[in-house]
Amino acid sequence: MSDQPHRFNEISLNKLRSPYAWLVLILVVYLTVGALYAVYTPPWQVPDEPAHYNYIHALASTGQFPIIEMGDYDQTYLTRLVFEERFSPDLSIAPLTYEDWQPPLYYALAVPVFLLTGGSLIALRLFSVLLGAGVVVFAFLIARQVFPRHPIAALGTAAFVACVPQHVAMMAGVNNDSLAELLMAAVMFRVFQISNFRFQISNWGIVGVLLGFGLVTKLSFYIAVPLVAWALIRRLTADGGRRSAVSSQSSNALVAKQKWSPISQSVLVLVPALLIALPWWARNIAVYGWPDFMGQLRHNAVVVGQPTSAWWIEQYGWGDLLRRFFTFTFQSFWGQFGWMTVPMAPRYYWVLGILSLVALIGFIGAAWPRRKYLITNTHFQLLGAWVLLNVLMYLYYNLMFVQHQGRYLFLALVPIGLAFTVGLRQWTLLLPRAWRSAALVLPYLGLVMLDLLALFRMIVPSLQ
Repeated sequence: MSDQPHRFNEISLNKLRSPYAWLVLILVVYLTVGALYAVYTPPWQVPDEPAHYNYIHALASTGQFPIIEMGDYDQTYLTRLVFEERFSPDLSIAPLTYEDWQPPLYYALAVPVFLLTGGSLIALRLFSVLLGAGVVVFAFLIARQVFPRHPIAALGTAAFVACVPQHVAMMAGVNNDSLAELLMAAVMFRVFQISNFRFQISNWGIVGVLLGFGLVTKLSFYIAVPLVAWALIRRLTADGGRRSAVSSQSSNALVAKQKWSPISQSVLVLVPALLIALPWWARNIAVYGWPDFMGQLRHNAVVVGQPTSAWWIEQYGWGDLLRRFFTFTFQSFWGQFGWMTVPMAPRYYWVLGILSLVALIGFIGAAWPRRKYLITNTHFQLLGAWVLLNVLMYLYYNLMFVQHQGRYLFLALVPIGLAFTVGLRQWTLLLPRAWRSAALVLPYLGLVMLDLLALFRMIVPSLQ
């Protein structure tokens, strides 16, 4: 795969003069659909949106980051708002402040939008949509790093990220997911540049800056740390081998390059990241005490009444927990809207399940003959680790609380989308060459249609 011995077979879209023109089209579709979701989704009907909005409001009003305290989470009142009253205008969202523990960057960036628009919910949603457009762009760029000669893989990955209905719904809400995904994708794009040796020493600090920004955006972003560390180790090992291979040369350029030791290169990443993150960690330790540098321990103590996995097992048993875990994870990955209260009709999940199975079988068919190469290739090691770490984080969270929401897997949506595209592309090789492009485009067009159907036939009627 990639440009190595096992090639990613070309299809007719690779004859396009400019895949970037198609990327622009994908972005236009995403921004249009995302804007429709931002405008027409009823107020507060995105998970945790009121609490994120209140964080921005508090920061804009006081100029200080809020502190999560006991009493900030009221399960009874939240249940009434979500399930009984559907966020009736007669009920205030002001008591919903349980996201006050979150890292600050998204909220700080959203404050100018809040102030300029008088606290407009739609404007803040559109701000998140715009950040989501950056995720689509980096999805394309990352896939281009993996398959540089095959733009169809990059276009399919970008289209997947742009069109999954639940992802669009989340990107069109007020929350820090959009910025976390953007920074994760930006860091991983740089990581793939490292492993491609398309990376100048002077730019190592950019990885550190992006990593630092991510550390003060969302706790789930922390899976980027081991990925960056692994990329650094592999790159520095490869650099050592390359220097040994040319040790007999003594050009000035080589000598200059060798001045950058592995420790120096690592410092260029670590120092900016720590300079950005340490002040926030220190503030949390001062407020919440050691070792709660992220505020998560205080959060876990505050959210009294939120169903835990241990409680669920005691009440309903392991079988019910596992059934719910797999069913809700699948459904809410593709689309279970509002606060997980508006599922799609079963027929849509059946179609999406079949499509997912087809893509999985196709991916296995493409990967299995190349498994030895894939296991040893840095690109695919990183892609696999990216997905694995996200899944492990999701499982760990669900060991504590019943949070069977597939949206928590979106931090790895880029490699998932790439695998999905490779799997579908494998099946198109059975078709005549002239039909392959159209056949591959059809599932993504179907997702766009499902986006619109979900918004206007499911979300709006059910939640107004």
